[in-house]
Amino acid sequence: MKIVCIGSGNVATHLAIAFKRVGAELVQVWSRERKSAEILAALTKAKAITDWKELDLNADCYLIAVKDDAIAEVAAHLKDVSGIVIHTSGATDIKVLVGSPAGYGVIYPLQTFSKTKAVDLTQVPLCIEADQPEVLEKISAIAHLISPMVSEASSEQRRVLHLAAVFACNFSNHLYALSSQLLEKHQLKFDLLKPLILETAQKIQSSLPADVQTGPAVRNDQETLKNHMALLSGSPELLHIYEVLSDSIKKMHP
Repeated sequence: MKIVCIGSGNVATHLAIAFKRVGAELVQVWSRERKSAEILAALTKAKAITDWKELDLNADCYLIAVKDDAIAEVAAHLKDVSGIVIHTSGATDIKVLVGSPAGYGVIYPLQTFSKTKAVDLTQVPLCIEADQPEVLEKISAIAHLISPMVSEASSEQRRVLHLAAVFACNFSNHLYALSSQLLEKHQLKFDLLKPLILETAQKIQSSLPADVQTGPAVRNDQETLKNHMALLSGSPELLHIYEVLSDSIKKMHP
């Protein structure tokens, strides 16, 4: 299978390398930035391109892994290709690819990616969608090359998954960052919280999050809540976040 990778960021890097490892031929890597394209191309033995005029039109699959706002622009350059066009976004409707002559679809990896952190894609859910049944079969086969965890999800379902992922991953990580800043302000190390974070993550592998909620808000421990808010009195933004989240926990656990 010949693949053209459109993009050279975190998702593009992990997917391109994964497909290369299972025997796919990475024909080209396109990126607006020549250096970024060359780095990923070197890792996958592909050709780096930045000019759409150089695009190979005869690949089996054109994998779009760029920021969501750029997908439509990229897809407009793929109207003459002979292979399936696939985007990798959780939040973008499949219809953005309408007009791709050989069919089109989505492979959305439900995971957070960083170039510097290895990810075992065999443990990553891949949510797929296609414009027609026969294309869905092909996309399913492509996805199964790198992960056994493949399932269908409509554009609407992917949007909900992506939103839930923002709460579970992006917002959680931001709260870690706020915790780190709070500790640093008082000459304490974030490392002290890591066992707690790990234990919390491990609990929800076998239980629903609501069933293992702990803390002063779920206990309605008013004295502790007041003390915490007093500590945050000099940080209005943190105080607001604390109050909103505490109120949300109380409503879920009346």
